[in-house]
Amino acid sequence: MTRTMPFGSWPSPISAAAIAAGATSLAELRSAGDALFWLETRPREGGRTSLLRWRAAEGVQELTPAPFNVRSRVHEYGGGAYTATDTGVFFVNFDDQDVYLARQGAGPARVTDSGPDCRFADLCWDAARRRIITVCEDHKAGTSSEPGAEPENRLVAIAVPEAGAPGQPETLHSGHDFYAAPRLSPDAQRLAFVAWDHPNMPWDGALLRLADLGADGHLARETVVAGGAEESVQQPGWLDNGVLIFISDRSGYWNLYRFDESGIECVYHDAADFAQPPWVFGMSSWAALDENLLAAVRHQDQRSELLLVDIRQGLASPLGGKWAEHHYLCASEQAPCFIGGCPDGPAEVIRHSFAPHGSVRLAQAQAPDLGDMRPSKAAPVSFPTRDGRRAFAYYYAPAHPEISAPIGEKPPLVVMTHGGPTAAASPALNLRIQYFTSRGFAVLDVDYRGSSGYGRAYREALDGQWGVIDVTDCEDAVNWAVGQGFADRQRIAIRGGSAGGFTTLCALTSSNAFRAGASHYGIGDLAALARDTHKFESRYLQRLIGSRENLEIRSPINHVDSLNCPVIFFQGTEDRVVPPNQARTMVAALNRKGLPVAYVEFAGEGHGFRQAENVERALASEYAFYCRVFEIETSEDLPQLEISNL
Repeated sequence: MTRTMPFGSWPSPISAAAIAAGATSLAELRSAGDALFWLETRPREGGRTSLLRWRAAEGVQELTPAPFNVRSRVHEYGGGAYTATDTGVFFVNFDDQDVYLARQGAGPARVTDSGPDCRFADLCWDAARRRIITVCEDHKAGTSSEPGAEPENRLVAIAVPEAGAPGQPETLHSGHDFYAAPRLSPDAQRLAFVAWDHPNMPWDGALLRLADLGADGHLARETVVAGGAEESVQQPGWLDNGVLIFISDRSGYWNLYRFDESGIECVYHDAADFAQPPWVFGMSSWAALDENLLAAVRHQDQRSELLLVDIRQGLASPLGGKWAEHHYLCASEQAPCFIGGCPDGPAEVIRHSFAPHGSVRLAQAQAPDLGDMRPSKAAPVSFPTRDGRRAFAYYYAPAHPEISAPIGEKPPLVVMTHGGPTAAASPALNLRIQYFTSRGFAVLDVDYRGSSGYGRAYREALDGQWGVIDVTDCEDAVNWAVGQGFADRQRIAIRGGSAGGFTTLCALTSSNAFRAGASHYGIGDLAALARDTHKFESRYLQRLIGSRENLEIRSPINHVDSLNCPVIFFQGTEDRVVPPNQARTMVAALNRKGLPVAYVEFAGEGHGFRQAENVERALASEYAFYCRVFEIETSEDLPQLEISNL
């Protein structure tokens, strides 16, 4: 029998503590021989990331026991933290940023001893020369007294002796601001890699370079295969016959291309993206099954699907499946494998089978037991924007099996702004969203212009307009939701992290559509960000904002007088991407104005919160904040939260 309770006050079995401690995340699926490998991040272990291996005869085994933490800090976002080989698995350990080797029956052994200022990512094994080819980000090079000195990024080789002293990096290529994706040909005679320079981000423009490897192992006879200042290339890889496959957006969409002695040819023309912006190393959205067939992930119309692509005929056919997202595609014994994001359950490691029995789940991320609670499903929507275009979002209705709201009442709405800002919302199960929908909130996860998955033109619509059209798109999304009867206009909150935090703060200082806000390590002062942020994003604002004058005009810190609603801020003390002074300055300004404001700071956390107790506190505190400012009465035991000026 259902009960009637006001929206926002519903008791839910999905607790912040269960989400924080019981949820794990999966990433970086790779294959080697008859084994599959992946990373599992565990909030209950302080956010430690461990390396796991699956073999049919052994099941799942852990290769990196505590305190090892498999995570690179190159570009601060990391990725590409390990590579699996016949010799063992080489991985980057977070605390010291050195490379280690994990072997069967033995504890991890140190391969480098370069110190935490020398960071590695995107490891590639060169078996013929017994060395690792990898991206190196050297922060010792950025400690000079010259103003604006930055770390030096380069491609290096690290010899791996059978025994003895750890190897030292030897430079293979330098001169570009950034490097990624070193990939060795099957005969070990050629190396493909991606490089780009300021002010571009890799999704703006990058070069795919190809070089021969000389007898001494150094690079020779380099050529540029593809790319440029306005062409983004990524994910190079080789077929067994020596054909180079890569992804380029030269057509306006990230499509698959091949390169051989006859030149460049598009593998499959499609008005859809077959990749996402490479914010981290090691992303893979295609895999070779043999010399003629690829498995690839296609993004179009707010959905992700797995395709089988015939290179010879230029044809593709869907492989089907229940998954809302497909990540880290690889091939094992000619079968595509991926991490599947499910709309109603935790992520899974999947080995696709062409046999009648279908795909096989090899592992699953941990998640709290939801009991009889059925998740609120993402409903893809598009809505008109004020300039006559359309933008996109996923709408989640309040959902509880035993509770309904009073007739005629409209739910409070949480508008979510993703980071990047070139990332994208996802329809896969997000327990943080379910935390709110199960309590009687509606959620609108907005893919404002600038988001990925809709082609280059949609992504570039944000250029020079960050803090403007992303905000108006979110405001137009609210107007759409209210017009549909999906939300109470007097109880609209907006929240986001990092770049999404900037959109959130801009919306709060330039729009009256929102009655509360939550900024998770968001950007309040663009000029300070341009001065303080890390190398990877140090020129990003030039494209997003345009002029130096706009740094001042768009900064929320300069428009606090226009902010008239309560805001809560969450921040990690060790954040190198958006330093803590961003949040602290905004909090001080709101206090001077006398607006209700709360500030929650987490010691030792960086850009995003990984420790279970901090994840729990952030989520529960955000809900407690909304309850206070929207005057929602709840019997739930929530954290004590100090809200100044309320």
